[in-house]
Amino acid sequence: MAIKLNENIQKIETSLIRRFNDKAVKENAELFLTLGEPAFDTPDCVKEACVKALYENKTHYGPNTGIKELREKVAKFEREKNNLDYTADEVMITNGSTEALTSALFTILNPGDEVIIPTPAFLLYEMIITYTGAKAVFMDISENDFQISAEMLEKHITDKTKAIIVTSPNNPSGTIFNADTLNNIKNAVKGKDIFVICDECYNQLVFTESRPQSFCNFKDMRDQIIVCQSFSKPYAMTGWRLGYMMAPDFIIKHAMKAHQFMTVSAGTFIQYAGLAALDFDPSEFVATYKRRRDYVYDRLVKMGLDVVKPEGTFYIFPSIKKFGMTSLEFCEKLLKEKSVVIIPGTAFGTEGHIRISFCVSDEVIEKALDRLEDFVKNLPVKE
Repeated sequence: MAIKLNENIQKIETSLIRRFNDKAVKENAELFLTLGEPAFDTPDCVKEACVKALYENKTHYGPNTGIKELREKVAKFEREKNNLDYTADEVMITNGSTEALTSALFTILNPGDEVIIPTPAFLLYEMIITYTGAKAVFMDISENDFQISAEMLEKHITDKTKAIIVTSPNNPSGTIFNADTLNNIKNAVKGKDIFVICDECYNQLVFTESRPQSFCNFKDMRDQIIVCQSFSKPYAMTGWRLGYMMAPDFIIKHAMKAHQFMTVSAGTFIQYAGLAALDFDPSEFVATYKRRRDYVYDRLVKMGLDVVKPEGTFYIFPSIKKFGMTSLEFCEKLLKEKSVVIIPGTAFGTEGHIRISFCVSDEVIEKALDRLEDFVKNLPVKE
């Protein structure tokens, strides 16, 4: 029986990141540098707050936009930490940043609209855009040290452009957008019917001495900015599925409808865990990631790989172009010969690179890089 299904859903492939990781699991691979899954466990204070909420029977429906205490605390946290001025009524608690992004895109997009995605990027964005009947437009920034020029924006912005997605620090490159990039975006879209969706889920995992500027800090563009945030990465809470959106009221009141009819609300007792998470200082996690970043970067440079040093996240994105192989060919060969698993760059819309995750243990990183070094030294370099 062949009943016609939703054409937009049929266009979408499942995540290559997950497919390649699952393939490696089935093949009994030994060393995984794949998923963005912190090796740390969720802090005890967060778990204890959740248990307390359960025993206090915080197990009933909460408000669609989230419990007031958490929305107020998010607004206070963002004001003190990131100098962002949102009220509790401009905060919506979601089931992870994925659902925040989905609610945002469903709210602003109509069929035929275009959304610019600077690549490399987490291609979840493309899939959500496709759900809506809009079109993802890829803007390759890999040849410009992962920064965005005015010329790139001029080439990609059309009368159909409805949004640009800004992810800084970036997954997979770990790059932080510099002042020139941020100003180029601002100059290209300010005052136009174009939103800037800021995916800020790695903004606490930065290795710079001072907190970098975010596009969210352009207060004169407030009505065009939608902020999506996650508890997953900074607090090792990937399985909790908790995040939030911040946006002006005229966006939130409609985004809330998308959120309400997708998920009703985030889990009530989990939101009380979120309250505790915002009091937790993840600086020890960040220091560990920075140390691992330095180790991985130095090892890759010594292997002769071209690589930009990450300024945040727990990923690094070296080039493999000199070997004349596709990223998928490279990763499959590495898996077969060395039982090491990394993600091909094509999973992020950028060929000729590989993503290495260094949020796993030191021991796994060292063993995997030893095998990667042995692997690449035997690969012929294409002229």
